[in-house]
Amino acid sequence: MNIVVKQGSLTETPCDALIVNLFEGIRQPGGGTGAVDRALGGAISNQIEEEEFDGKLGKCMVVRPCGEFPAKKVIVVGLGKSSEFGQLEVMKAAAGAIRKCKDLKATRVASILHGARIAGLPTFDCARATALGAILGAYEFNRWKTEDVTHNTVESFEIVELSPDKIAEIGRGVDRAQLVGDGIIFARDLVNEPSNVVTPAHLADIAQSIAEDNGMAVKIMDRAEFEAAGMGLYAAVAKGAAVDPKFIEIKYTHPEARKTIALIGKGITYDTGGYSLKGSESMANMKDDMSGAAAVLAAMKVAGEIKPKVNILALIPATENAIGANAIHPGDIAKSFSGKTVEINNTDAEGRLTLADAVAYANSADVDEIIDLATLTGACVTALGREISGVFGTDQSLVDKLIAAGKSCGELMWQLPLYTDYKEHLKSDVADLRNAEKGGPGAVLGALFIHSFVGDTKWAHIDLSSTLIDKDLPLAKKGAVGMGAGTLAEYLISYA
Repeated sequence: MNIVVKQGSLTETPCDALIVNLFEGIRQPGGGTGAVDRALGGAISNQIEEEEFDGKLGKCMVVRPCGEFPAKKVIVVGLGKSSEFGQLEVMKAAAGAIRKCKDLKATRVASILHGARIAGLPTFDCARATALGAILGAYEFNRWKTEDVTHNTVESFEIVELSPDKIAEIGRGVDRAQLVGDGIIFARDLVNEPSNVVTPAHLADIAQSIAEDNGMAVKIMDRAEFEAAGMGLYAAVAKGAAVDPKFIEIKYTHPEARKTIALIGKGITYDTGGYSLKGSESMANMKDDMSGAAAVLAAMKVAGEIKPKVNILALIPATENAIGANAIHPGDIAKSFSGKTVEINNTDAEGRLTLADAVAYANSADVDEIIDLATLTGACVTALGREISGVFGTDQSLVDKLIAAGKSCGELMWQLPLYTDYKEHLKSDVADLRNAEKGGPGAVLGALFIHSFVGDTKWAHIDLSSTLIDKDLPLAKKGAVGMGAGTLAEYLISYA
C-alpha cells in the first residue's frame, strides 16, 4: 500500500473510497466532514439520522454519493468521545476505516487527516497516527493459505490536506509511520510463521542479512562456542533442543555516538516447557516465544535505515526449549556467564536463564544501558491482559522513554515494581539462586532474576504479555501483534 500526501480538497479528490470522520454523539458534522456533507447535499447528515450512526470509535458508515462526486463511496469513521481523543484513537479510527475499504474492495483511498482540525492535535502526530493506523489495520498474514485468501486491495492511500503550509509536516509524519510500521509488520510476519520455519538458524540468517545490508558487524556462536564462552545457563536450556541453537550478536556503530545500548530479545523458537511440561492448550501457541527476538531484529532493520547516533549491541540467545536425551531436569545446577550458579527448579522458566547470560554478556561489553524484551511470564498476562505489557527498570528516565515510545505507536505498557525484597523468594539451598518459585509474584520474580545479572548498568525489562491475540483488535488481526518492535523503533529514532 503506497501512502502519499496530497494538497487539495476532499471534495475534489477522485477515489474509490473517501474517509472522513465524526465524533461520538455529533449529528451535524463540521470541518472537512462538514464540507463533504455540503458537497453531497446533506447526504451524510441525513444518513446519520436514518441509521442512528453514533460515531463510536472505529465504527464505520458507508455513504454512496448520488450525482457527480469524485469519490465512489464515502466512509464516515467514528472518532469516539472527544474528551478521550488522542493519538491512539486516531490510529484506531484509521485502522477501522481501512478495513472497511478492504471489505469494499477499494483500490484508491483518500482520507482526511484525523484529529488535526477540530481536535487540535499537532499535525505531525496526526499524520503519523493516521498513516500508522492504516498500515496496521490493513495487515493480514496469509502466506500459507491457498483457499479463501483475502488480499489487501488498497493500492494507494492519500492523506488530503487543503492547507499547503501543512504538507511538509504531514509528509514527515507519514515517513515516521512507514518506518515504524515496517518494523512492526516485519515482527508480525516473523512471529506468525510456524516454528518449523523460524528456527534459531533462520533467525541467524535474518540477522546476517540485516547486518550485511546495513554495514553492521555480525557474529553467530554455535553450541560449542557459547559453551566455551561460559554461557552455562543458556547452554543448559539448549541441551534438549533437536535443532541447533545460535547465539546471535549484531553490532551497529556510529562515529558520533556517545553511548552504547544493548537490545536483547528472548529467542525461544518453540517452548514445550521442558520436563516442567506445559499443558497441551498453552503449548499450542508457543511459537511466539521468540517475539522478543523478532522485535530486536525489527529494530535493527530500522536502525539500518535511520542511522541513529548511538552504538547498538543486539543479542539474541536463540534455541528451542524441548525434552530430549540431554535435556536438563528440575533440580539441575548450572553456572552462568557471570559466575553465579543457579538451581533450575523449573525448566519452563527458561527464558530468564537465557536472558541472564545475555545481559551479563552485554555488561562485559561495557554497554551504557540494557533493554531486554521477553514473553517471560504468564503472571504478567494475568495482571495486565493481552493488550498491555509490563515494564520494569532500574532507571526511571529510561522506563518513561520506553512507555512514551510505545504509546506513540499503540504499544501500551504499564510499569510494575522491581521490589527487591522479593529476591528472598529466589534463594536456593544448594546454589546462589534458583530460577523460579511456585506461585507468588511471578512477573516480579522473573524480572528480579534477570536483574540479579545486570549489575549497575541502566536496565529495562519488558515482559511481553501482548504478543499473540486470539481475536481481532482495533490495530491487529488475530495472531501476532509485533509488540516491542514499534517501541524500539521509536526509541532509536529519538537518537537519529
